[in-house]
Amino acid sequence: MAGAPESPRDGLVTFLPHRLNRHPVVVRGLTADELWICASLSAVAGFLSGVPLAWLTQSIAMVPTLVVAGVGIGVFVGGGFLRRQKRSRPDTWLYRQLQWRLALRYPALAAHAGGRQLITRSGWWATRRHRSSASIRRGAAHAPSGRMSRSDGRVVQ
Repeated sequence: MAGAPESPRDGLVTFLPHRLNRHPVVVRGLTADELWICASLSAVAGFLSGVPLAWLTQSIAMVPTLVVAGVGIGVFVGGGFLRRQKRSRPDTWLYRQLQWRLALRYPALAAHAGGRQLITRSGWWATRRHRSSASIRRGAAHAPSGRMSRSDGRVVQ
């Protein structure tokens, strides 16, 4: 029979790849976005250290040399550090961590980085499902079946 389906699952997806929507790892466990962040921060550090060294040595070539060296060292060291930090965490952990730190330390910048959407409250949380000790001592607490329970734990009919 030419038109008969081979199985009842014909036309259905029998598997769901769990890594389909993840960003690919580019270098040392970093995704492309994380690599750009790491490389740019390392380049800025190399530039800031290269300018005074170029002034001391009277050689302008120190600036781009230290920028390139900073990017290489930063990707190598920063990639290993970020890989250890990201281990067993969700894909968006790094971005939420950066947003959270910006929201706590620099609230004015948090609006531009999406940090206002985060909950930054710290303190004790309560579910309010516990009975107060005064109501237990008075015997006012109800058992789940509707019977009264006494303070010593026995159920009264």
